[in-house]
Amino acid sequence: MKSRSFLDTNIAVYAHDADAGPKRLIATSLLADGLRSRTGVISTQVLQEYFNTATRKLEVPTADARRTMEQRARLDVVQVKPALIFEAVDCHRLNRISFWDALVVRAAVAAGCAVLCSEDLGHGQVIDGVRIENPLRGLDVTAPA
Repeated sequence: MKSRSFLDTNIAVYAHDADAGPKRLIATSLLADGLRSRTGVISTQVLQEYFNTATRKLEVPTADARRTMEQRARLDVVQVKPALIFEAVDCHRLNRISFWDALVVRAAVAAGCAVLCSEDLGHGQVIDGVRIENPLRGLDVTAPA
């Protein structure tokens, strides 16, 4: 059985970025596989950050961004609630990572994910039992988020 994977905002953004080249292909594949296998996880934070980045930096029309968010919401979605926020504060403090990255890590933990796919944290690092994997490492496109 395939383990659950949390997909960070940069994966969602690259999948919609026509200029992302090979990163777009990888991100699109990760999202499609997560849907097909029912192992892909995101959070309400990822949906919000995607909308903000897509509409502001990629200039995606609001209606298109909303449709994409609706598609992404077919993945398992972790709701960010106060308890998760407080856990993220502790994760931020103990691991010396940004609060927003800590919130993603804690959402991955809450969903029982073995892997967090992100380019925002150290590839191979394990935080709170979740292994960080950067499936985009080595590709030369600047991060949009």
